[in-house]
Amino acid sequence: MLEERPLNHPAPLPQTGDQIEPRIGYVLKRYPRYSETFVVNEILAHEAAGLSVEIFALRPPVDSHFQDLIAQVRAPVRYLLASSLKGETLWDSVRQTSEIIPDLWDKLAIAAQEPAAEVCQALWLAQAVHTSKLTHLHAHFGSSATTVARLASYFSGVPYTFTAHAKDIFHESVNPDDLQRKLRDAQTAITVSDFNLQYLRQHYDQAAARVERLYNGLDLTQFPYQSPQERGAKIVAVGRLVEKKGFGDLIKACSILKSRKVAFECHIIGTGELEVQLQWQIQALDLTDEVALIGPRPQNELKHLVQSAAVFAAPCLVAEDGNRDGLPTVLLEAMALGTPCVATNVTGIPEILHDRQTGVLIPPSDPIALATALEHILSHPAQRMAMAENARDLMEKEFDIQQNSAVMRQIFAKCSALERNKWVGVEG
Repeated sequence: MLEERPLNHPAPLPQTGDQIEPRIGYVLKRYPRYSETFVVNEILAHEAAGLSVEIFALRPPVDSHFQDLIAQVRAPVRYLLASSLKGETLWDSVRQTSEIIPDLWDKLAIAAQEPAAEVCQALWLAQAVHTSKLTHLHAHFGSSATTVARLASYFSGVPYTFTAHAKDIFHESVNPDDLQRKLRDAQTAITVSDFNLQYLRQHYDQAAARVERLYNGLDLTQFPYQSPQERGAKIVAVGRLVEKKGFGDLIKACSILKSRKVAFECHIIGTGELEVQLQWQIQALDLTDEVALIGPRPQNELKHLVQSAAVFAAPCLVAEDGNRDGLPTVLLEAMALGTPCVATNVTGIPEILHDRQTGVLIPPSDPIALATALEHILSHPAQRMAMAENARDLMEKEFDIQQNSAVMRQIFAKCSALERNKWVGVEG
């Protein structure tokens, strides 16, 4: 059965001469998501700058917990739900959309290789572009959300961009031909690290020529710095309990610390498919007094837990299926809050964790190196403080969401100008 919430029809946007006010449609696979605070930070920064945003989600949320700041988002959320699609529904959607976009029938060939559900969602989104007077579409992750944004962009005539993160670049499920089409057809694609940028340009050649690197940003006013000099021997880690986070290596490192007679406690915050396995590992290594899986926490509590720790651990690795983190937001948050970090030298992490300057870098899947780095930070408060201060300086220079979202709005404006010029050329 097709589930679709009706799209509102707001009044036309005010215009100044020929200049239409920018109105951005954010296209997401699910919204909200507990682990995707970077999307919320971005939208909030746009709204604070006066940009009008609407959110379109292809699927409903499935998380049991949500971050507090989601309540601050003013943008309306529309769910384009196509859980069980029938053929007549697709053709009804085509007919309905063609009443708004007369040349739609000539454009449908572009959708020949795409799943029917996503074609239908793109048709609904194309209708919303016209009824909500959207001037630009931006998707996060180069998977289904960008599939829908790309088709809706072509149907409606507004430009689209997307942000590529990690799983949508490196996972074994990524179809290179599909990603190449999306990179080629987007006015611009954004990615979150220089590592990702180099990979895309190396593997996708001219299709990736317009990709730009733009770091995820933080609202640093919400992450006040606090010196880590006087903190107890606590280790904190945050993330989904999945292979790429490397929490199994962290538990092994804790066992090594215990064998070295190091006094400590370790809290792992999050939930995920490996929870039972990790809990079993804690019990098997006799670490129930030292290591605890404490589940997900709202952001205010999460900040307090991270800022009470002497060290933050991010032992990320490349999973067997190729999945990996691009640049973990929780690592940025810990650095902003003043908690020194130990992390692995995978993907974009070395771009922010400069060894012995803004944190400590170790090889992935090396519990001994991880234990040694954790022990060093726990036992050297002066070095802990120096690294934390350097890390905060880096966050202020490179990861301020107000600065980074302004760059993104410039990209949107440039893309809209290019699109207008393209149609002027065609009409001329």
